[in-house]
Amino acid sequence: MESRLSVVTLGVSDLEKSRHFYQKLLGKEPLATPPGVAFFELGKTWLSLYPSEELAGDAGVPAQGSGFGGIVLAHNVRSEAEVNEVLRDAERAGGKIVKAGERAFWGGYSGYFSDPDGFLWEVAWNPGFPHV
Repeated sequence: MESRLSVVTLGVSDLEKSRHFYQKLLGKEPLATPPGVAFFELGKTWLSLYPSEELAGDAGVPAQGSGFGGIVLAHNVRSEAEVNEVLRDAERAGGKIVKAGERAFWGGYSGYFSDPDGFLWEVAWNPGFPHV
């Protein structure tokens, strides 16, 4: 297997609401696809939105469950100020600030927002992290 991640698919409760949120937050249209799915290009990786019940069914697992799902998506930026800017953009797009930007124990600066389905995103500036 090649060492790369191609697509991150989020199981969403309301596809149109999530499509609108990410369209507004990312400032771009999704890929033209048939109804029922949305794909947003994120550099060399794609963000895919798919109805939660259908995604669980496709994977052969129950759709029920709540709480922390054990995964956080991350977006690294070039400065502390950019962390706060992205958090404000997420809130304006309809997201919820979960943790305001603050100095982190690992030497950087980060904060968290959640999308309309509660998926957590960390926005971080890490002075030791390459390739931003």
